[in-house]
Amino acid sequence: MTQTHDLALYQHDISHLRSIADLWRFSVSALQQADVYFGHGTDNAVSEAQVLLAHVCHLDFSQLQQFAQAQVLDSEREQLQQLLQQRIEQRVPAAYLTGTAWFNGLPIMVDERVLVPRSPIAELIAGKFAPYVSQPPQRILDLCTGSGCIAIACALAFPDADVDALDISSDALEVAEANILAHGLGDRVVPMQSDLYSAVPGMRYDLIVTNPPYVDAQDMADLPDEFHHEPELGLAAGEDGLDLVRTILREAPDHLTEQGVLICEVGNSMVAMQQEFVGVPFTWLTFSNGGDGVFMIRYADLVTHQQRF
Repeated sequence: MTQTHDLALYQHDISHLRSIADLWRFSVSALQQADVYFGHGTDNAVSEAQVLLAHVCHLDFSQLQQFAQAQVLDSEREQLQQLLQQRIEQRVPAAYLTGTAWFNGLPIMVDERVLVPRSPIAELIAGKFAPYVSQPPQRILDLCTGSGCIAIACALAFPDADVDALDISSDALEVAEANILAHGLGDRVVPMQSDLYSAVPGMRYDLIVTNPPYVDAQDMADLPDEFHHEPELGLAAGEDGLDLVRTILREAPDHLTEQGVLICEVGNSMVAMQQEFVGVPFTWLTFSNGGDGVFMIRYADLVTHQQRF
């Protein structure tokens, strides 16, 4: 018979844990013992436990410390333990368990129809894309919008802009539309089903922002279990990760204004890009909050090198 001390920590009887602080510490220990992968909105066990505990207690993150010594309800304790079980046994990302991710300080509804928002592009939006965008854009395209997080954040950063949010996945667009409406942006952010630019022929934008699928075949094979809860359509992009990026680059001049810029995230596939497109003047961006693999390129440079893509 299995003894209590042989159980994984999250399986133990925790009825004696009464306060938020008790459950926070317990959750951190359980997650660390289980060696789960962090990378879907958090990067450590403390933050991940905070996400789960705030959800079950109906508190903001900042309020957990304020109410650290408050007693929890039995139902809250039981729900937390159930979430920990799913997080650890099934490796479900915490954002899917709570139904919410945070992007640029905004709550974004997520489920397994969309990737969990985590792009460093959020930092660019917070800075209004300075110094790469000198004038507030009037028309913005979010290509491969997924949950709609980038489109929504751009619309809020530029209140006078109209934003088109394109994705090939009808499932993803259902989530994006719900998020757009939840943020009161139904009049300025338009979700459209589109195979890259196919739904907007002849349309030109001052700014194109895209976080397309860019995971290469080797990285797809090596992804932690947590990523397999996300739609493969939003991740995989061929042998070198550039299947979609080449088309995005090649067709971008047909959809940018003459002063327009393209901002694109390619993650680890930046190595393949740098090898294939030697001499193309991509500006690889740096981030105060971490992250890499995001480039900026201007309309004129895209036109000059269009035949190479």
